[in-house]
Amino acid sequence: MLKVVKVRLYPTIQQQEQLAQAFGSVRWLWNHCLGATNETYKQTGKGLSRFDLQKRLPELKKQEEFEWLKNTYSQCLQVVCLNLSRAFINFFERRASYPRFKSKHGKQAISYPQNVKINGDLISFPKIGEIYAKIHRPIEGSIKTVTLTKNKCNQYYASITFEDGKETPEISNEGKAIGLDMGLNDFCVTSDGSKFTNPKWLKKHECNLKIKQQSLSRKKKDSNNRNKARLKVAKVHNKITNCREDFQHKLSRKIVNENQVIVVENLNIKGMIQNHCLAKSISQVGWGQFLTMLKYKAEQEGKTYLEVNRFFPSSKTCNHCLNVVDSLPLEIREWTCQSCGTKHDRDICAAKNIRDEGLRIIQTSGTGDKACCPDVRRSSGGRKKSTIVHSVGQEATTSA
Repeated sequence: MLKVVKVRLYPTIQQQEQLAQAFGSVRWLWNHCLGATNETYKQTGKGLSRFDLQKRLPELKKQEEFEWLKNTYSQCLQVVCLNLSRAFINFFERRASYPRFKSKHGKQAISYPQNVKINGDLISFPKIGEIYAKIHRPIEGSIKTVTLTKNKCNQYYASITFEDGKETPEISNEGKAIGLDMGLNDFCVTSDGSKFTNPKWLKKHECNLKIKQQSLSRKKKDSNNRNKARLKVAKVHNKITNCREDFQHKLSRKIVNENQVIVVENLNIKGMIQNHCLAKSISQVGWGQFLTMLKYKAEQEGKTYLEVNRFFPSSKTCNHCLNVVDSLPLEIREWTCQSCGTKHDRDICAAKNIRDEGLRIIQTSGTGDKACCPDVRRSSGGRKKSTIVHSVGQEATTSA
């Protein structure tokens, strides 16, 4: 089973200069290959394949003006052609946007596909040497790829992908099931009735961030003082990111450890942030990142992760008698079912309905047949299924 561990690196000043040159070479090659692909497409109507791009590398190194490419590990340059080819494949299959040119002012990255060794607290990179690393957990197995990155705070990290030799555990549905309803006031509400408050990390650091950004705007462009002010702003953003990730990692680990079947809602986050009134709040809460953590942690533990279609009326359905109300505005947080008289907390009721819908999918072998949701909107292309299944590793199927 493939695993990834991200560790902090502490290169020396000389190694930082070598890494800066390597980052520049990789970035220049990406931009060169992307520009060549665009020009070839305009002239011939066809782009350049991965092998066409890799054939250009020896010719570029022979030219005097590009001799500095020889200072970078050759396999890192080969990976650039591979990554660009994958980027175009993802674009044509509508999984990503069109590849863009890289800038030296953003995050820098370089990948080493082989010949990286770990000796205690030292990681050896080709043509750079051994770099001290803070390895906080054991790395056992064969190393596949190591991606070295530098963020805007001038911090260096290495993401180590390795094969631990263990088989991926089989997905099991036997055990406790839980439904999760994501929100803004409460980050997550479970079907057990637990509510986890949204920390709102951006709001807590907003005053400090505002002061640092105002100071940055007053500095003269291309000056040393502006670079120092930019670094201060980057550190505040880095603090917010680390706090958010720490909270989400701990919460996702707690949920995965305590449950066997995890059911969530398939949220259209890109569509939701089009609402300018809620765009900032939705962006800072980080639902997508949290669900990704739940998914891969469930995969490692052999547990089931399901997503229910966003059009399923989880908030408007009574979890006792399955009566669906016609309208339930967002400002109404508690409501009473007119059919059975049960009083509901809007979020807890939604979490319970999401859990029950996930269990129904498992019992019906993931066929996604129509649930009790008569008010679900239909797509222009025909009838939309009421549920979407994303079982980790394989579909969560049992005999009906």
